[in-house]
Amino acid sequence: MRYFFIIVLSLLPVLSAAKTIHQERSLYRNIVVSEERGRRCLVFTIKRDERNQTCKDMRDPKRVVFPYVRMTLAGLLVNPNPESVLVVGLGGGTIPVLLAELYPDADIKVVEIDPAVITVAKTYFDFSETDKLTVDAVDARVYIKRAKLRKQNYDLVILDAFTGEYIPEHLMTAEFLHESKDLLTENGVLIANTFSSSKLYDHESATYAEVFGRFLNLKMPGTGNRVIVATKGNLPGDFALKNRAKQLSARLQTYGVQMEAFPKFMSRAIDWDTSKRILTDQYSPANLLQED
Repeated sequence: MRYFFIIVLSLLPVLSAAKTIHQERSLYRNIVVSEERGRRCLVFTIKRDERNQTCKDMRDPKRVVFPYVRMTLAGLLVNPNPESVLVVGLGGGTIPVLLAELYPDADIKVVEIDPAVITVAKTYFDFSETDKLTVDAVDARVYIKRAKLRKQNYDLVILDAFTGEYIPEHLMTAEFLHESKDLLTENGVLIANTFSSSKLYDHESATYAEVFGRFLNLKMPGTGNRVIVATKGNLPGDFALKNRAKQLSARLQTYGVQMEAFPKFMSRAIDWDTSKRILTDQYSPANLLQED
């Protein structure tokens, strides 16, 4: 009998496997919403693997689950009072909803290429549009070209369209980054959630340096992501970053974001091979480079 209970206990993790509560094949990807132990996750499957795109703690909905999402907020250390925000990539809506709560008077536009993702975010992750927070189902490259023609500007441009498996290559080229840079206000900041390994790192870094010059490179222990923070003008010094982190810290505690830890991991060092070719509309093998 004793051994029976040991066997049963050893099987408990298996018996508590994630439950699929929604599954569909959109025009762009397989979309799965699963839930396990109070954590609801949006999973994208494109070619060969499954990666959590968004996870929400249903018991503590405001808490930001993923480190890379928390890292994305490092852009606020450069511009702590954004009035206009563009977010590329919706996922479950964690980033735009958080920013809308922090800055209720800010105009926030989200661009998401896949209408199915928008529906899933609204149905399963409590994302909703308001007068200040809206989402368009359109390719980001198209939206940004049109926004430039309309002479729109943003204090924050957040690029979060990448997954662990697939990269929209046309959103990594120098031409695209120049177009995005043109949308920034005088004190505007571009924040890109991307990767910290593979041969892509050198090419991507060289491309950002070509367009923005020096940028802040945020890499933290325990995650394979990195967040690039770039500006149209000068980057703030270390003292300013630490001071702003201290000022923002209390507001972000509700979300589980330890903002005061970020500045020491935000580097200006050139840690890539500067001889590598930049990514362009004619040369952008990003997914091949990421596989190395």
